[in-house]
Amino acid sequence: MLRQFLVGGAISLCNIAIHAFVMASVMRATRIADEISTPHQSVRLVAIMIATVSVLMFAHFSEVLVWSLTYAIVDVAPNHLVYFAFVNYTTLGYGDVTPVERWHLLGPITAMNGVLLFGWSTAVIFEVLRRTLLTGEGTDKERVG
Repeated sequence: MLRQFLVGGAISLCNIAIHAFVMASVMRATRIADEISTPHQSVRLVAIMIATVSVLMFAHFSEVLVWSLTYAIVDVAPNHLVYFAFVNYTTLGYGDVTPVERWHLLGPITAMNGVLLFGWSTAVIFEVLRRTLLTGEGTDKERVG
C-alpha cells in the first residue's frame, strides 16, 4: 500500500507542477491581454476565454497522459491506459477497465488529483473572466465619459 501512495503522491506532485506552470502562464497572458484596448470588448472577452479554457483543457489532457504513462510503467492494467486514466482523472468511473490488485489505490488517487486540479482550473477561469470584465468596464467608461 505504501508503494501506491508514494507513486500516486509523486505523480500528483508532478501534475500539480504542470498545472502551476500553466496557471502562471495563463495569468501572465491575461495581464498582457488586459492591456490591449479594442473597440470590440465582447470579441476580446470571447477570445480571452476561448484561449484560457483551451490552454487549461490541454493542461488537463497532459496530466491525464502523465497518469497513463505511469500506469504503463507500473503495469496497472492490461490495455486502454489513456482511457483508464481519463475515466479515473475525471471521476467518471465506468468500471469496465479495472487495475490489477496491487495497484487498486491509484485510481482513487488519480481521481483526487483530477478533482483538485479541475477545481483550481475553475477558480482561474473565474478570475480571468473577472479581470477581463473589469478591464473592459474601465475601457467602456473611458470611451463614454
